[in-house]
Amino acid sequence: MKPFNTDNIKQLRAEIDKLGGTIVLVPHINPDGDAIGSVLGLANILKNAGKQVVVIVPNHFPEFLKWMKGSEELVVYVNAREKAQKIIAEAAMICCLDFNHLSRTGEMKELIENFEGQRVMIDHHPYPQGFADLELSHPDYSSTAELVFQVVKAMGYEQYIDLAAAECLFCGIMTDTGSFDYNVSDPQTFNTVSELLALGVNPEDIHGRVFDNYSVDRMRLMGHCLSECMEVFPEYHAAVMYLSKETKARFNYQKGDNEGFVNMPLSIKDIHFSAFFTENDDQIKASFRSKGEFAVNEFATAHFNGGGHRNAAGGEVFDSLKAVVDRFRKLLPEYAEELKRTKLD
Repeated sequence: MKPFNTDNIKQLRAEIDKLGGTIVLVPHINPDGDAIGSVLGLANILKNAGKQVVVIVPNHFPEFLKWMKGSEELVVYVNAREKAQKIIAEAAMICCLDFNHLSRTGEMKELIENFEGQRVMIDHHPYPQGFADLELSHPDYSSTAELVFQVVKAMGYEQYIDLAAAECLFCGIMTDTGSFDYNVSDPQTFNTVSELLALGVNPEDIHGRVFDNYSVDRMRLMGHCLSECMEVFPEYHAAVMYLSKETKARFNYQKGDNEGFVNMPLSIKDIHFSAFFTENDDQIKASFRSKGEFAVNEFATAHFNGGGHRNAAGGEVFDSLKAVVDRFRKLLPEYAEELKRTKLD
């Protein structure tokens, strides 16, 4: 991995040390394990260092992430707009984690855009927008949680990483690597995990809290999607799954119930490109995963208003679910040769 810009680290440490006001930490909309793990991990560390910290999330996040220390104190913007706006207006710094475009903050976009204090971005996605005063952008990291851990160490704040913070950061790394199935080609990732385990993290316990905590409805939803809503295209080594609003209602869908569904087709022999489309009230959320060299971030950027990493990306489309799935089917022949070349032995 590329070394940090030491001037940026020194500047961040100096800015935090001299702050007299509140630091607001913000993840992206529809926050996942890495987003929540990163903000809560950093929040616990900064609080241990004696700083005033508030975490504001743009909207709700899954129940299976609410065991992390500090989750009960989160301010959910869509539930408490006036409170959140007052906190931000009086804050000294906003630290944006796990996103690099303000469009990823939903209704909070203008608040962050117009914020007059210090804006910091810590993120591992490529192609940052450049909205922050200080950017720590490192796409070569497995997750923002891993990046936070290394940034904190480089700042000289390592002594403030307690077990609660370590658990949050481990959760972020674990979820953003698919339980260490992808984005883990650099040995430093496992060095980071080793250091977190040395702080007392129990990986089996955290894996169980996240992945063995589903409802009966969620399990039945998964079975239905695999049986009735999955199409496999062996000639393109690809598969697609989709989830309609009607299906959500039928299985009493709760936020996060489709977590990990996009990865499931990759378990099929000779399939190394998977797409999952979820119908929401105002748009279709697209998720893409791949194995090998097929760059799903380029695919998402070109066709689904998205982006991300080579093997994990997403996007949004304002169209019908049927039209979006049809578009995916029609695109596959264009990528036939590339998908064949990236076939895994």
